[in-house]
Amino acid sequence: MQISTEVADLRKISAGKIAFVPTMGALHEGHATLIRQARQLCDQVVVSVFVNPLQFDDPYDLERYPRTPQVDIEIAQRAGATILWLPQSSEIYPSAVEQISAGAIGAIYEGVHRKGHFDGVLTVVKRLFDLVQPHWALFGEKDFQQLFLIQQMVRELGLGIEIIPVPTVRESDGLAISSRNVRLNEVDRQVALVISRALTNASQATNIADMRKALDETLASEVGFNRDYAAIIDESNFELASDRTFAKRALVAGWVNGVRLIDNMPMTGMAGDAR
Repeated sequence: MQISTEVADLRKISAGKIAFVPTMGALHEGHATLIRQARQLCDQVVVSVFVNPLQFDDPYDLERYPRTPQVDIEIAQRAGATILWLPQSSEIYPSAVEQISAGAIGAIYEGVHRKGHFDGVLTVVKRLFDLVQPHWALFGEKDFQQLFLIQQMVRELGLGIEIIPVPTVRESDGLAISSRNVRLNEVDRQVALVISRALTNASQATNIADMRKALDETLASEVGFNRDYAAIIDESNFELASDRTFAKRALVAGWVNGVRLIDNMPMTGMAGDAR
């Protein structure tokens, strides 16, 4: 694996197709899964690590975002990356860069709690795409709203990149893998498990009313969890789902002892209960 801070190094492999995994570092098994799947698509896998200042509305959050460069190198190499690209901010934002608007969907759910976040995400992803020129780009379903908006941007701008969604990677106890999980102590972690439990219970209901009831009641059963939102949406447009919705997905976000966590799950309508 080559480690580079120069976009010129990417041109050396541009003769073939590139699978691209953009990250903000603090790599974990979820990222490794993306990299391994990218390697199945082609031999050239570029992984970027760039903490994007445009998607932080709080300078303190940007400052405390975890940086683990040595771990990032080890995980990327072990998972099969060809190039680990560590671009400088001046390379990503050399001058005035066109800001990409996330539109109405970027202003709901996560957008309510993180003003301008998705505008910053789309702007940096577009810049990364322009520089890497990948054939494929892989994103985890854990950040489902982000995934939706990136897919929408690629279609609307005609970028010709195939976006590959990768299902959420979970710990053995069901908690969605996240760089924020390291901030949870043992008690906090047990509280956080209410999220995956609520999603699982909702997914096993057979109609929308029971799905919402299972989601709300399970989340409310854990006093240590303070929810920001919990909703069941139509995956195709982010409107609230109905029984007639073809593809439903539950979204949950909330706080456990000062740590904000998000998760989601497709609603499959199976029988049973995960309590």
